[in-house]
Amino acid sequence: MSWERLAPKRALLRGRKGRWRTNGAIIAIDTLALRLLFPVAAIGAALWAQAQNIGLLNWLAAPLWLAIPLAFLFLDFAIWLQHLLFHRVPLLWRLHRMHHTDVDVDVTTGLRFHPLEMILSMVIKIGAVLLIGAPAVAVLLFEVVLNATSLFNHSNIRLPVRADRLLRWWVVTPDMHRVHHSWHPHETNSNYGFNLPWWDRLFRTYRDQPEAGHQDMTLGLEDFRDEKDNALSAILRQPWRNIDHEKH
Repeated sequence: MSWERLAPKRALLRGRKGRWRTNGAIIAIDTLALRLLFPVAAIGAALWAQAQNIGLLNWLAAPLWLAIPLAFLFLDFAIWLQHLLFHRVPLLWRLHRMHHTDVDVDVTTGLRFHPLEMILSMVIKIGAVLLIGAPAVAVLLFEVVLNATSLFNHSNIRLPVRADRLLRWWVVTPDMHRVHHSWHPHETNSNYGFNLPWWDRLFRTYRDQPEAGHQDMTLGLEDFRDEKDNALSAILRQPWRNIDHEKH
């Protein structure tokens, strides 16, 4: 956050105070919902799968040195694929679009998701953990890295161009992910990665830069630009709001 203040990439359209209060409330609601519904979450699922010998890596008795990187890659691909489907399937997009209605993108946007999306995402993640038979240590590592990179790539920080070019071969950078938050549908439907950047390149959903440039691009969605659309009550009701002319 201090990096965002010292070296911001873009001037914020709206002040931090109101946005951070709303985004902070969403983060608190999401955390409470997940703790109540999934007290042991994905790590508990991994421990149970190991005890019950469930999942591909457990069946193969893969050594830990091999199972950890394979599970990490599989979980990252699963999250990438989930993200793509949340854009391509209309019903899922209704849940996910709340993440895209933030008219500024900063570190708090990285945790701004509708509670129903968070619950469904956890179900999918647990399913992926059981399917691959991920070791608990791999799940813990993945969760830590995923949350850290999500905060990093949503942050409003300015990186030197050469550093960004080098980093984006190994991790999704803020400039790479910011394209995904453009209000142009063809840019929104690109750069789905949160952590590893390779899936977008492999499946040709990678877009290098926004057409208007990072300083002049418009963030958010065309149909949710009023400040009242980003009030806490409004974004919680957003999945049930019909937009007849929504372009996505």
